[in-house]
Amino acid sequence: MQETTCLYSVFHISKHQEERQMAVSEKIELIKFNEEQYLKEGDAVYAQRAEVEAIADTIDQAGYSNIFLLGIGGTEFEFAQFDYLVKKYSDIELYAINAADANTMHPKNLTKDSLVITASASGTTVEIVEALEWIQKTGAHIVGFTKKDCPVGRLCTTVIEAKVTTGQCEYSYVLQSFLIYSLLNKKGFFPNYTKFADQIKTIFKNLVDIRKVYEPKADEIAKTFYNKPYTIFTGSGALWGETLLFAMCILEEMQWVRTRPVTSAQFFHGTLELVEKDVPVFIVKGEDEFRKQDTRVEDFCKKINAEYTVLDTQEFALDVDPEFRPFVIPWIVTALLTERLAKHYEVYTKHNLQYRRYYHQFDY
Repeated sequence: MQETTCLYSVFHISKHQEERQMAVSEKIELIKFNEEQYLKEGDAVYAQRAEVEAIADTIDQAGYSNIFLLGIGGTEFEFAQFDYLVKKYSDIELYAINAADANTMHPKNLTKDSLVITASASGTTVEIVEALEWIQKTGAHIVGFTKKDCPVGRLCTTVIEAKVTTGQCEYSYVLQSFLIYSLLNKKGFFPNYTKFADQIKTIFKNLVDIRKVYEPKADEIAKTFYNKPYTIFTGSGALWGETLLFAMCILEEMQWVRTRPVTSAQFFHGTLELVEKDVPVFIVKGEDEFRKQDTRVEDFCKKINAEYTVLDTQEFALDVDPEFRPFVIPWIVTALLTERLAKHYEVYTKHNLQYRRYYHQFDY
């Protein structure tokens, strides 16, 4: 085995770290990123808070028996944080379901009393359109985070459309948080929701700052990993969806870079035997009770002298109280991986993130 190579050191947030983050953010320019537009559109998204909370009021007053998070591919992975957090902090009956699977099995507990939440950036996702066509007939209330004038939007009871021109994941996450966590609050869970919603008003500025802190490391990782045979990605808890999103939807789909995403726990039941020279491990490390699983992967890599890197969300400061960090750490990962690291891979692979061979190129 080669000498252990860790590209990312880990440390906890402190006052010094916050000051360092601010100082760094003043000096670094982000490649392929319009900071002014990002912040302007972030303000527009936050301004939709009252609109979304009013929708939550209406849904709560009408009542619902359960919630289905309906997605596929990226939308399914993006919903994973809410699946995890709702189940952790409430006893609301919630199911995260793949749209293609829903079309195959038609869950019996999806009824007229269900609340279905879905999302589609394009508004034309074939599997979601097919699912909504039969779900609509059940009489279930369908909330879509999509465009109003599109196939998905026209099948929804309620549409929440982000007032933006760019497709940053964090915009959707903030709007979805206003809806889902407001619903939790109305059922007696998440009692400090209002304080949480107040504090994330500055989240987009925070996410710009941490992008700048991470920028040199993003370049280093992309330069080192882009031409490896493949990279193993591990993650868990609230961050597993973001790990899948980056590995599959960004690197595989948009960069044609081979990956092997696996949960930190499952890594030790097969994938560990694939760690060898020129097969690096990328560890996405969170702050919840699953952190010990992520640390176990890191310790294993150290022990066998593997090549690995760690993205530890604890390293990055946000202007929210500690009790709210579990709800926003997925946004750190999407900002740093799905947005920043993706742009640096694009530089080294010389492969346009928008180019596809097969995806949406013909019917299949």
